[in-house]
Amino acid sequence: MADAPDRDVAEERRDYYERISPLGLAPLWETLHALVPKQPATPLLPVKWDYDNQIREKLLDAGRLISAEEAERRVLILENPAMRGQASITQSLYAGLQLILPGEKAPPHRHSQSALRFVIEGSGAHTTVDGDRAIMQPGDFVITPSRHWHEHGNETDVPMVWLDGLDIPLVRFLDAGFAQGADRPVQVEQRSAGDNFNRFGRNLAPVDWQARTPSSPLFSYPYVHSRTVLETMALNDPIDPCHGHKLRYVNPATGGWPMPTIGAFIQLLPKGFESLPYRGTDSTVFVVVEGEGRSVVGDTLFQWKPRDIFVLPSWTPVTHRSESEAVLFSFSDRPVQQALGLWREQRGDEERDWI
Repeated sequence: MADAPDRDVAEERRDYYERISPLGLAPLWETLHALVPKQPATPLLPVKWDYDNQIREKLLDAGRLISAEEAERRVLILENPAMRGQASITQSLYAGLQLILPGEKAPPHRHSQSALRFVIEGSGAHTTVDGDRAIMQPGDFVITPSRHWHEHGNETDVPMVWLDGLDIPLVRFLDAGFAQGADRPVQVEQRSAGDNFNRFGRNLAPVDWQARTPSSPLFSYPYVHSRTVLETMALNDPIDPCHGHKLRYVNPATGGWPMPTIGAFIQLLPKGFESLPYRGTDSTVFVVVEGEGRSVVGDTLFQWKPRDIFVLPSWTPVTHRSESEAVLFSFSDRPVQQALGLWREQRGDEERDWI
């Protein structure tokens, strides 16, 4: 008899929910714990893509099936298994591998979404941003900021592949996306190749230059320079127990992030280095640049080698061990989280908020 009132209340509540649903109303008390969790409860899964053994052949097959001009951008999207069909590698970021074959051009366009390129394979193709051309080499980090005209071309005799990283899911969530194609097949180049790095990459800028956007005026960050800085850090700085020797790419005009929605990093792991556990609220995409090793992401073990790509979901512990000296590139939405006061990290057993 004591259970009867509970069943009656439950039935009355179900009837109530059915009556308010057509009015666009729902009871918060049924979902509060999921909406305001005690800690991040990401749906993302740890996942790794083996570039040499799984991806490269499929990319070249795409090159035979569709031209870069016909596709506009010939890209294979890297989708997190937990978010299939959503063109998302994390909740806020998109990633894909783009192929430009010898002699091809990807026509100019621009869009609201910010983008990065990280060169995986090939040497000598170019990206042109607002009339400035950068020649791309393996390991180079290149940005095409929001609303800037950009195009790609490959005048070499080998295929060129890079990882695209964009804030597509974030811009889609905000309903803030615009895109525009150019009325001519190529941009009019206004400066010689390399001018952008010479102008902004050496702690100098034209005396009357004024920033037009919050993104970096330097759009090409050559790997040869990043690698030199990592080597200098390894010689002179103590090793970070969680990261090895780690750098963040910066906007030279402000010292901030290269783009307001995407942060990028590069780190060197000495041979035999084994990190302490680390986790942060920014889900992160890693690319192996050099070396071999392994990472334990939550309960998942990834053995990696150059050109492999893997995902670290939000608030998931990770440890790295390098079997040889290794370099990892990574990107995440940390700038957005920091700007909103949301980013948080835990190093070993120490947890602290960003200040």
